[in-house]
Amino acid sequence: MEIFLKLFLVHILGDFVFQPTKWVKDKEKKKIKSIKLYIHILIHAALLIGTFMFDVKNYWKIFLLIITSHFLIDIVKLYFQKEKTKRNWFFIDQLFHLIFILIASSFFVDFSILKASLNFEKIILFIISILIITHVSSIVVKLLISKWNPDESNSGKSSIENAGKYIGILERLFVFIFIITNHWEAIGFLLAAKSVFRFGDLTSGKDRKLTEYILIGTLLSFGIAILIGLLYLEILKIL
Repeated sequence: MEIFLKLFLVHILGDFVFQPTKWVKDKEKKKIKSIKLYIHILIHAALLIGTFMFDVKNYWKIFLLIITSHFLIDIVKLYFQKEKTKRNWFFIDQLFHLIFILIASSFFVDFSILKASLNFEKIILFIISILIITHVSSIVVKLLISKWNPDESNSGKSSIENAGKYIGILERLFVFIFIITNHWEAIGFLLAAKSVFRFGDLTSGKDRKLTEYILIGTLLSFGIAILIGLLYLEILKIL
């Protein structure tokens, strides 16, 4: 864990703190010919050397893997990303950097101890709970309130596509996390915050159906998240 945290710190410093926006634009424009690309890699190298107290002899595998992979991942991103896909490539880029940080950290992991400490039943239970909270619950809530779907021809013109779906997923995830970490008071804060943001819809005298539709959907979403959270904690006691 110590190795992973050090490598992750180096990545955050090198990729975000010590990389100005103008460097990113220069790399996107000149790609492999950009001097800023090589300065960026050199900064990562210097941070790695400093983090491991100049002990390159014992950590040369990590050093070589991180620097080489970082350079290659950045090159692939620069040549394959387009203006419309920059957001996607940002997350792909960060994901692969994280994967190689994990691989580098594994050089110093005793997997026999790690395997013994892991409870795969608890991991599977957590994954199932998250999938229910995100995907299954979205379908259930949609089916339950579909027969009351109001006419949003006026209010929905400027709405972001699938915004309601993703808002519901995020709020259920927050509620689930608050429950399993025993922060019930935060659920009330979340519900109050959502009410403030939807104040215009909830107080509109022109469309009472929309108000009731939003309230039913919100309460169903919160109720399902609370139920899943409580079930998760109860099953966790048995495992």
